[in-house]
Amino acid sequence: MPATAALHLAAEIGGPPHYDAPHYTALAQLAERGTLDFVTLGDSFARPGLDALAVLSRVAPATRRIGLVPTVTTTHTEPFHVSSAVATLDWVSRGRAGWSAEVSTTGAEARLFGRRPAAPAADLWREAADTAEVGARLWDSWEDDAEIRDVATGRFIDRAKLHYVDFEGATFTVRGPAIVPRPPQGHPVTVIDGTGGPSQDAAARHADVVLVRATTPEQAAGIRAEVRRRAATYGRDPDALRVLVALTVDLGDAETVPEPGPESGPRLAARGSYYRGGPVDLAELIGQWHRGGAVDGFHLTPITPARDLERIVNGTVALLQHRSLFRTFYPGGTLREHLGLARPASRYVLAEGRA
Repeated sequence: MPATAALHLAAEIGGPPHYDAPHYTALAQLAERGTLDFVTLGDSFARPGLDALAVLSRVAPATRRIGLVPTVTTTHTEPFHVSSAVATLDWVSRGRAGWSAEVSTTGAEARLFGRRPAAPAADLWREAADTAEVGARLWDSWEDDAEIRDVATGRFIDRAKLHYVDFEGATFTVRGPAIVPRPPQGHPVTVIDGTGGPSQDAAARHADVVLVRATTPEQAAGIRAEVRRRAATYGRDPDALRVLVALTVDLGDAETVPEPGPESGPRLAARGSYYRGGPVDLAELIGQWHRGGAVDGFHLTPITPARDLERIVNGTVALLQHRSLFRTFYPGGTLREHLGLARPASRYVLAEGRA
């Protein structure tokens, strides 16, 4: 990774469930003041709480630039509905949407739906990869100029610019086309955990942002290299991926000496790495790992969102900006622009040589 590559930062705004929109709106606005690339909102069928995608659709009008990435569980969920919902979020946010793909592995969650029993993780991640694939096809199924709105002839769309996707997977088939016009970003940003196991293959094939868990920069660099290698085997440009270390942070005591793991790095936790210390030391860790080319950035999950996110933005991020390691303004308006990712052309336009 070039030494001048941009540093990317994102934050989780979830935590204990809240049932009021202002809570999440305030956190997203705080992250936006810190010019973070995007915020995520975790979700699963295993806990009570509001639907993350619906919440961020409510947050969208109250924010202007920051990306909005809800967790979407692909298990027990219709891929056509997933595609439509994420495309809708991209429209209401004017091109700032993404989605974080997740699977549901437990029998208890399966019984909530009663449609099928729990399946092995490998099968579920293959299904998640199919969902990402069919989503991209559906987003492409309307060409950018398919809407003509010709009052004189009464034609709203040019049917020649709508396409059937005709997707057949192991667990579902989708004919299409989509019912939502092509999203502003072309494809909303796809985020997948790619540390290892069955999710890594899905990440290499379909993710724009890959989250990884690591306790040392060497380990992070190794995982990043493997994800990029796998992406290349699928014919993708590895430089079109952004690999972020998932780091849970506890900044409860700004004066606390960092609690190191192996080789003075963060400790490995259940869904990421765990860091406890102060905002200044967190900035040192982020700067060191990024300057060394180990990662493209960090996805930070505050232990206590309201407290720790404020210290991340006003402490860690402010210091990184002061050192010219992180931007002080958004260079564009879409999440893809924040991440330095191109807007993809429709596959159907490319197939006909019209791009």
